[in-house]
Amino acid sequence: MTHLSDSRLSPVAARIALTASAVAAAGLLLFPLATLGRGFDADPVLLHLTGAVTNLSANPDAPLPPTGTVLPLGWAALALLIVSVVGALRRASWVWLTGLLAAVLGIIAVVLLGQGLGEQTARIAADTSLRPGFRRQLRSFYEGGGMNLGLFLTVLGGLITAGAGLSRFPAWWERLNRLRGLLVPAVAISLAVLVGAVVVLIVQPAVNASGTPLTPWTGWLAKSDLVYFVYSTLFAPVTALNPLLESLKLATPLIFTGLSVAFAFRTGLFNIGAPGQLTIGAIMAMLVGVYGPASLGWGLLPLSVLAAAAGGALWGAIPGILKARFGSSEVINTIMLNYVASAIFIFLIGSNTFTFLGREYSLPFKAEGFEPASEELREGARLPTLLNLLNVGADGTTALTAGPLVALLAYVVTRLATRRTARGGLIALGAALLAGLLTWRVGIPVTVIGSQLNASFLIALACIGLFGVLMWRTATGYALRAVGLSPRAAEYGGISVARGTILAMTLAGMFAGLAGTHYVNGGALDEYRLKANMPVSVGFDGIAVALMGQNTPAGVMAASLLFGTIDTGSVGVQRLENISRDIVVVLKALIVLFIAAGGFLSRRVTDPPPPQLAATGGGGNAAPATAGLTPSVAAQERATPNPNVTLASETNKDVTQGGNQ
Repeated sequence: MTHLSDSRLSPVAARIALTASAVAAAGLLLFPLATLGRGFDADPVLLHLTGAVTNLSANPDAPLPPTGTVLPLGWAALALLIVSVVGALRRASWVWLTGLLAAVLGIIAVVLLGQGLGEQTARIAADTSLRPGFRRQLRSFYEGGGMNLGLFLTVLGGLITAGAGLSRFPAWWERLNRLRGLLVPAVAISLAVLVGAVVVLIVQPAVNASGTPLTPWTGWLAKSDLVYFVYSTLFAPVTALNPLLESLKLATPLIFTGLSVAFAFRTGLFNIGAPGQLTIGAIMAMLVGVYGPASLGWGLLPLSVLAAAAGGALWGAIPGILKARFGSSEVINTIMLNYVASAIFIFLIGSNTFTFLGREYSLPFKAEGFEPASEELREGARLPTLLNLLNVGADGTTALTAGPLVALLAYVVTRLATRRTARGGLIALGAALLAGLLTWRVGIPVTVIGSQLNASFLIALACIGLFGVLMWRTATGYALRAVGLSPRAAEYGGISVARGTILAMTLAGMFAGLAGTHYVNGGALDEYRLKANMPVSVGFDGIAVALMGQNTPAGVMAASLLFGTIDTGSVGVQRLENISRDIVVVLKALIVLFIAAGGFLSRRVTDPPPPQLAATGGGGNAAPATAGLTPSVAAQERATPNPNVTLASETNKDVTQGGNQ
């Protein structure tokens, strides 16, 4: 095998490093470096790299924190970014180092800025000469400060430049290449944020509570800060416990419906019936939870959860059977069944009576009162909140157990240590369970104002594991994926397409039906009952979640958390006049649009053929086998024998074996 020594960056990596460094350097010059304080109406005091301070707040006399260390760090980062631009133009091998140093300087500047603002907050809190109202106002003013677009782009651009530069090393290239599946959602989110920023710039006036007229330059800084405020507020819930719990609460039903749509997608089906399946699941959970025998006690809870799963599975199996038996479109059938489920829902809790053939009959399902809702579930059928479940504090204090975090850490460490060991997964799982049990009573004190995040979130996590194991670790999952990729080839291999279709739609319906436990058993709508305002529209949101998550369990989880976070953060955005929560709807729609367009990325980037296969593609327009590879890796690929015949024979063998199983 011949190895060529070429330390230069590949052209693609050089372009990525050039773009990231240039954008970050321009951001330092064109955008505010930091926010030194922000009032209740989002009126800021902005710091530019030149040291100029633009006070747009209603408090012109507020003392500002020292910025003597932040500005030199900003200038040093700018110098490193310019050097990175030059290095990227020359495809130099050291670009990763200058990009990484620029990112590190940006992080240090953010930390020092936060320390300065914290000192001001502490000084104000200790100053007893100030009126309480004015003291609270000043504390809020300094707590609203922090980095702005200048420092944010410095850190982000530096890290991207470092990653592009490190790609010249074969080991790092392999690590980064494993993340290729994140390209489409990452680019789609970036494009959506960019287009959304343009929308905000156009429709939203700049915030200026100082009364001083804005010049073109200060107006641009104010507009730039406006964009940063909107997006930093949308994603702010990840920085505090209470908003994070609220985000997880909103994300829980999205996980269920996203898994439902993704499971069907993986098997070549399009499930648009998640709203109806969720509705039937919620109805079944209510029927068991309200009318089940009280003598069962806490045994009602698993029965109610299983009833929700069975209701959703039944509503998913119907279009699966129609598809398998008559070839009718599952898209049409699931849409129509959504209306049927909605009609059943309204019929049960809309009124205490109904008329049939001229006679009036009574219904026992609606609770007394004008509101369309069921009776409350029995105590034994209610899911506990996570705060109650994980709280190990004593004497009325709240302390969340460290057991789950320790268990997760133990699993990761043990799995890495046993990755070449037979049954390494089981060993890691056992180590995680043991570590979690030993540290369960170790609590982390927290301050939390009531949260309705309930144990249905744990059921959602269990469904994520079930999805992954079933789809990629069992013969049944292999058969389902084969049906989704090519029904004719799967049937030729001995796999029953009809049985796979019915099973896929049944399991997809089960995932969606379990979402009903979040609202009925978990009391997510502040009451443990079936209510008319149950947001069944999350079933349609599951389509966006599945698309963004690339139809993988981990991707669905991440997409659900993203949507839950921006839904929670949208409440804070309404501090600005003329900005409503509709910006969240626009952002979600743009994300789905750009994901559907593949992020406008070339197929050669998102899903390149194997280098050996590209080499035998033939034709004058065939892509070179080593396109996009680093020189050293390309040399190795050129010296590797062509395995096409072996790959084809192994694939056919696997399909046959999977069908026989």
